[in-house]
Amino acid sequence: MDIILLERVAKLGQMGEVVSVKEGYARNFLLPQGKALRANAHNMKAFEDQKAQLEARNLETKKEAEDLAAKLDGETFIVIRQASDGGNLYGSVSTRDAADAATEAGFSVDRGQVALIAPIKELGIHDVNVTLHPEVSAIIKLNVARSTEEAELQAAGKSIAELAAEEEAAAEFEIQELFDDIGAAGMDDFGDDEAPAPAADAEDASDED
Repeated sequence: MDIILLERVAKLGQMGEVVSVKEGYARNFLLPQGKALRANAHNMKAFEDQKAQLEARNLETKKEAEDLAAKLDGETFIVIRQASDGGNLYGSVSTRDAADAATEAGFSVDRGQVALIAPIKELGIHDVNVTLHPEVSAIIKLNVARSTEEAELQAAGKSIAELAAEEEAAAEFEIQELFDDIGAAGMDDFGDDEAPAPAADAEDASDED
């Protein structure tokens, strides 16, 4: 299907261009969202009549997007999820989760603006692209962790493998300390039992004299 673009569309073209797309893409996305018109003489004339207005609106929305991008770009948002010790999530983090995390922090982000190549299924810090305007985007970071404490450690540069190794080392240290305490207590008991022995030896020595 041939269409007239009413705004820049990534990988398709610029405003005013006539391009050919699959009918389903046009019917389900481009036409209902007001991004394009069917390419015919009537719509071409309508576009020319509205071109100045469309360009002005585009500049206005682009400026608003640039202002938001300046604040949003580089921001990190924490998403708490359950996961295995190996870091695999019991579920996944979706575009809705990313948009909700940004919105809760005070940014106006819609799930349709969030681009994920695939759902996030592992703990860690993930870069996510947010398209705020056909010509403006920002990169945010999702810190996916099992707790806020773990998120803080990840933000400090600790990987899940390093965190697991530290927890294992701490557990082994606690176990070793427990065994050391038990051993020390045993030695104390042993020492009490043997304490009278030197006195007896001293008495034997005095009798011999």
